[in-house]
Amino acid sequence: MSTLPSAYTEAVQELRSLRDLLRWTMSQFERHQLQFGHGSDNAWDEAIYLLLYSLDLPLDRLEPFLDATTTQSERERFVQLVQRRCEERLPAAYITGEAWLQGLRFKVSPDCIIPRSPISELLSTQLAPWIEDSNRIESVLDVCTGSACLAILAALTFPNAQVDGVDISPAALAIAKQNIEDYGLEDRVCALHSDLYQAVAGKKYDLIISNPPYVNESSMQALPPEYLHEPRLALAGGDDGMDLVRTIIAQAAEHLNDDGILVLEIGNEYDHFCAAFPQLEPIWLSTETADDQILLLYKEQLLNL
Repeated sequence: MSTLPSAYTEAVQELRSLRDLLRWTMSQFERHQLQFGHGSDNAWDEAIYLLLYSLDLPLDRLEPFLDATTTQSERERFVQLVQRRCEERLPAAYITGEAWLQGLRFKVSPDCIIPRSPISELLSTQLAPWIEDSNRIESVLDVCTGSACLAILAALTFPNAQVDGVDISPAALAIAKQNIEDYGLEDRVCALHSDLYQAVAGKKYDLIISNPPYVNESSMQALPPEYLHEPRLALAGGDDGMDLVRTIIAQAAEHLNDDGILVLEIGNEYDHFCAAFPQLEPIWLSTETADDQILLLYKEQLLNL
């Protein structure tokens, strides 16, 4: 505790209950003007997560413990997490080494982007109605797989599928392989070092999914500090955000089986996408957060480029 600044030392000494610690944490988050969006989109949820994580309590069971008294060592551990979140502006996932997506836990590190793609929401419904029978999907490619979270979700969604996850970052792939092992999917999910489609030349898939780097350079320059802890390689998409998107779309048809589909995330780059691909008429897939951030293209559409 002696290494903590005085404001944090005071919290360890004076506060007692989970309720006390949560109120104090909200004040700290507000004072430091933190930004959220890496697993939780608001200060309250993130404060709860860090507190329950630090106390080794179930992440969905706050109420029974709100007025419980904490020990000094428990407070020290939690306050140290809050200090890192505030002083270093580290996303919570990089502090705890884990991120949650669709109720599943994935290991993460600053070597990979933090799992949060809304493609996961679409996978939870088996991409219905665009895929009528999930059993017919026998092969999936996840381009820019990062931690392999989407590749793993795809394997769990489509029980008959073999899934390849490709990424250019060896460090990210090391995390991906740990996650694949954690879910016992080594026989169905393969993490490959690849510059986009390079390592899967000649292979075809029923479904290609991708959450590639797509942030335009102007937006990159304006990112909050939390996002700057993530690998630039996983975020930056060039001047208009479409550098990798262009290649993914241009080469997708040769890697899709007949009736295959491409599901591609472009974030807030709708206008740049439309400018780059005026001839395309994708299907825009709605999620809880947006109606214009994920698109679907059939192989037939991609052949006509």
